[in-house]
Amino acid sequence: MNQPRHDRGELRRALSSPLAELDDARLTRAGVRLLLKRDDLIHPLLPGNKWRKLKHNLVRAAELGHDTLLTFGGAYSNHVRAVAAAGARYGFSTVGVIRGEEHLPLNDTLAFAVDRGMRLTYLDRTAYRVKNSPPVVEALREEFGRFYLLPEGGSNALAVHGCAELPAEIDVPFDVVCCPVGTGGTLAGIAAGLGPGSRALGFSVLRGGEFLRGDVADLQIAAYGRPSANWTIDCDFHAGGYARRDRELDAFIADFAGRHGMLLDPIYTAKMMWGVFTLAQRGAFASGTTLIAVITGPVEDRRLPRAPVTRGP
Repeated sequence: MNQPRHDRGELRRALSSPLAELDDARLTRAGVRLLLKRDDLIHPLLPGNKWRKLKHNLVRAAELGHDTLLTFGGAYSNHVRAVAAAGARYGFSTVGVIRGEEHLPLNDTLAFAVDRGMRLTYLDRTAYRVKNSPPVVEALREEFGRFYLLPEGGSNALAVHGCAELPAEIDVPFDVVCCPVGTGGTLAGIAAGLGPGSRALGFSVLRGGEFLRGDVADLQIAAYGRPSANWTIDCDFHAGGYARRDRELDAFIADFAGRHGMLLDPIYTAKMMWGVFTLAQRGAFASGTTLIAVITGPVEDRRLPRAPVTRGP
């Protein structure tokens, strides 16, 4: 299904997200100031880090004359959903290659994608593990024709450049930027965009996420020719693995919602925030540290219609 061509000028405009300071006695006792970088509010259809990862890729796809985007993901992939939304908005046809077998009726994520014109195809888990191999990609080209390939999760060198724009939007002094890590592109970019004296701290949402350290370094090399030395990844707050949760994480989510009126996404942002609070209470951050936590995905504000914006100390 061909999408109508729309104005793509928005892709070249700079969008930014607000900062919201979090008032929490637990952090105050630890001597830590925490501000939320509300990337979930950055774009109505492409919230969170999706806009940052996709925008330079969409510009490149248009420059190369592509009219079709193809990407990979699981049945509940927010990346697949975002690519479908971006295609519908900016005039690209889209193809989603989904891990596993087709299940009908479609879940809400895939139904949304189809409603935005995305064509779905499926790879069994064995084939999906080698989805980037030349034989698999060539078979997809034979089936769908010429396309611009977006990797699973959207993390590539152009995505890193998009995420590297985030630190420049922060107009208060800070020490550490925190973010969840699934494929590594957001952390790779944020760290690359930091000025001297600041560092980035990622929280793996995957069990056994130690391999992500190599992936982040590889993404920085692809984007900038070398990795930076100003980032680390904590692998202790995955709650059992990707899209998994345990009682401790659920208790943190419920407590945070009760205190702050924000229901955190359990796949990504809740794990990061759980890690931030736990480390702060353990004394892992020196007193006087200012942290920025990037809210990379959807948040349901239960009491507050919008986070208050701060523009300076």
